[in-house]
Amino acid sequence: MPITTEPLPTAFLLAVCGALLALSVLFSRASGRFGIPVALLFLGVGMAAGSDGPGGIDFDNYGFAFRLGTVALVLILFDGGLNTPLAAIHSALKPAAVLATVGVVATAALMGAAAHFIFGFGWTQALLLGAIVSSTDAAAVFSVLRGSGLHLKRRVGTTLELESGLNDPMAVILTTGLTHTLASGKPPGWDLAVEAVVQMVVGAGLGLAMGLGARMLLKRLRLRVAGLYPVMTLALALLSFGLPTLLHGSGFLAVYIVGIALGNETIRYRTGLLRVHDALAWLSQVLMFLVLGLLVYPRNLVEVAWEGLGLGLVLAFLARPLAVFLCLLPFRFPFGEMVYTGWVGLRGAVPIILATFPVLANAPGSRDIFNIVFFIVVVNGLIPGATVPWVTKKLGLAANVPEPPQAVLEIASTQLLKGELSSFYIDKASAVAGERLADLPFPPGSAAMLLVRGQELLAPKGDTVFQPGDHVYVFGHAEDLPLLRLLFGQQEDE
Repeated sequence: MPITTEPLPTAFLLAVCGALLALSVLFSRASGRFGIPVALLFLGVGMAAGSDGPGGIDFDNYGFAFRLGTVALVLILFDGGLNTPLAAIHSALKPAAVLATVGVVATAALMGAAAHFIFGFGWTQALLLGAIVSSTDAAAVFSVLRGSGLHLKRRVGTTLELESGLNDPMAVILTTGLTHTLASGKPPGWDLAVEAVVQMVVGAGLGLAMGLGARMLLKRLRLRVAGLYPVMTLALALLSFGLPTLLHGSGFLAVYIVGIALGNETIRYRTGLLRVHDALAWLSQVLMFLVLGLLVYPRNLVEVAWEGLGLGLVLAFLARPLAVFLCLLPFRFPFGEMVYTGWVGLRGAVPIILATFPVLANAPGSRDIFNIVFFIVVVNGLIPGATVPWVTKKLGLAANVPEPPQAVLEIASTQLLKGELSSFYIDKASAVAGERLADLPFPPGSAAMLLVRGQELLAPKGDTVFQPGDHVYVFGHAEDLPLLRLLFGQQEDE
């Protein structure tokens, strides 16, 4: 018998957690094949492990789920900000901001009206339910598209992504205010609107200030151990949520802005930081959906199936599309883009986490609201979610993006270097297509470092002829990039 000091319950818990994580990752491969958002698969694993499934785990700790979900959302939003380029923000900020504020309120109001007039909910309960399901999750859309090998045209994709990063604060504010109203029995007043404005202004202001401060810190900070840089950025992410929240601002908005500020700055060990936070975001997403799945008892879903199915259809076919049309009309979006934006506003973990608010406040009917919200998220993911690839092609919104190279060349440094490595895709219109490397007017100090041609890795030499379909990695300085872009075209990460 092996000697161990590890108590059996802890070892068992770790084994169960490891098994659930592994199953979730393995099942994620089915997302692209069946057109199902990966979040629903994680939820399904959690439900199967719960007390009504073969796993038999009895879990009813809403407080733990809320805290875990909050931390997970902080890490997911921070990672989303790190990967949001400023150029994309400039092109889509206004429509995304309107969708994230006016669109959230409009969706909540339309869903509340449907819950009240069709299913007989009281006005406060109905509006609370609408507020909970009013925020979107662009990651659910992009996971389905990536699994199908499709890419969205930039304007639509950027609008969806920015909207999902910006709309959580408004949904949280509405849910918090209406939960207090339902629990206390006092009607909502103008204080809810004032609180919404204050939280958004304080969150945005502190987010900008902390983002600029974090940029200065990371540019000057020199650590001997590269692994400590991700620890510092993790600390900044947690701080950028906690401090604004304590000061009555929107921590979710602040952490997203700080992520954008850091993601668009040349900082030490940038490549490593992006990879670590991408992994943390995926781990957060898996853990969050697993725990939320454990909270659900399928037998209780049957009791609210009619309300959940009906409101899920109202959200997909009426509330979301109508809210999007009202918000995007002033921006002269083409009709097809408005239809698409309205149809693929998939819901993720945020509504389920928000549904724990009334449960923790012991508000009347809170358990039914939680189960209905869960049902709506599943219906919304299955119906619009399964049609995302088909609708993308049908509306002509699939972007012609080349397949990524089979090998990636990167510079990972804990120092700020003067040069940088850029990746270019060569198509038929590229100036270098069919040309020899020796004949190109390369800037002094620049060099072609690696050529990826299908499954081959080639060292570029003077007689190397560039062909359409090649991926080439070029080293150069910042002042050389305009000439390199004239030769090779836009960089692959732009």
